[in-house]
Amino acid sequence: MAETSAPPKAGNGAPSILITGCSTGIGAYCARALKAEGWQVFATVRREEDRAGLEADGIETHIMDYTQHDTIAALVKAVLEKTGGRLDALFNNGAYGQAGAVEDLPTEALRLQLETNVIGWHDLTRRIIPVMRRQGHGRIVQCSSILGIVPYRWRGAYNASKFALEGLTLTMRMELAGTGIEVSLIEPGPIESRFMANALVHIERHIDIKGSVHAAEYDRQLRRLKGTSGPATGKLGPEAVHAVLKKALTAPRPKAHYIVTTPARQGALLKKLLPADLFYRFIGRLG
Repeated sequence: MAETSAPPKAGNGAPSILITGCSTGIGAYCARALKAEGWQVFATVRREEDRAGLEADGIETHIMDYTQHDTIAALVKAVLEKTGGRLDALFNNGAYGQAGAVEDLPTEALRLQLETNVIGWHDLTRRIIPVMRRQGHGRIVQCSSILGIVPYRWRGAYNASKFALEGLTLTMRMELAGTGIEVSLIEPGPIESRFMANALVHIERHIDIKGSVHAAEYDRQLRRLKGTSGPATGKLGPEAVHAVLKKALTAPRPKAHYIVTTPARQGALLKKLLPADLFYRFIGRLG
């Protein structure tokens, strides 16, 4: 069977997709690329000023914040009014990464990380599943991370959010088997985006850097995030995620996992091959 087919759709016209986190990076690129490929794209951003560029390219945008559940409800209502009550695909993508050692992480910062990266996604997805059940088909794609499979030092909150997302999504995939709703995870490694710049904002907001026993390590990490400790290597552009997103959206039998970038594939393979103690000691020396 061929790897991909025409985009699935309910009824006539272009297949429809809701993509979150489209201000920049992966979300913005995928919204534009899928629009060019014939999809009816609904893109979300958190700030009014982020709408203009997407709308100039003919992409309908909506304001939505995963931590504000009234905006999720309003988004779903507005999109379904435009589509006649159908939606062919949902790509949950909007997220951020809270850096910092676990012992330095304020509980409220961890709560906000989980609210944004897990709870909000769950709220939106639960509102869409009944729509897809009624129409007898749909695609739900979650943009996870290799850090949902392989943990990384100084990223405990983000690791926790993505490990939680992996478990929730794989359970959902099993529970929706046979309904016509297909569920997949995309697990990128390093991708060129504003993700690291946004991470810098959150570490400076929530972590007591000077008061931490890890102050020297934070200084090294901050210099790297600010681009003063040498160029980043091994990153791919957001087009790499778009390439596997297309497969998850159109393959007759989409995979549960789509791992993106060589470092991500290497990490996942080493986790399978190495004894756990050796693997975690090796991973613990990275970063």
